[in-house]
Amino acid sequence: MSIIHKHIQEKFPYDGSQIEPMWAFREFNVRGSSIISWRGPMNIHPENIKDFADVGTEIKSNEMFHTMTEFFDCQPANMRIAYLRQRLLILIFNEHLVKRGIISNRDGDDIYINGRKLSVCIATASISSMKIHFALNIKDEGTPDDVETIGLFDIKDSEGNQIFNDDNICDFMNEVLDAYINELNTLDLDISKTKIL
Repeated sequence: MSIIHKHIQEKFPYDGSQIEPMWAFREFNVRGSSIISWRGPMNIHPENIKDFADVGTEIKSNEMFHTMTEFFDCQPANMRIAYLRQRLLILIFNEHLVKRGIISNRDGDDIYINGRKLSVCIATASISSMKIHFALNIKDEGTPDDVETIGLFDIKDSEGNQIFNDDNICDFMNEVLDAYINELNTLDLDISKTKIL
């Protein structure tokens, strides 16, 4: 499967409308399966909340690193596959945290560090595509009062030094997304060489 990753330098907010089908094509002329990444605040409008468990809650942050993935390889789109690919992305992200000596815990599609929530994530499907929004707090600012949160820039090493900053955060996320794309591509290659029963 061919997947295009495009990082947008311009900061803009995530309000939930970006999860609509073919957003990458409409906004950035990116056709086919893709991952669009960018930094910006998040404040999801109530009409754009896709998880029924989140209805009536605030989903917001002053700044996050967003990834919006869309897949067209499965027709009709399959919600179960969308959620499996969501979990795969989160597991790969966790692997890369471990490589930097960061201990995190995963609860479903949420990532916690020292009991504080780092991420938000949702997977869904339309008639034509599967979509995943995965975002990470940059700092613990502007998040809901009833949730203990942490940002990437708040994570420290054993000596109290900041691990992520403006100079390395994009490279780190590119590394994660490249590993994710490679995992999906090698999965396709494994399928193509396996004898069926």
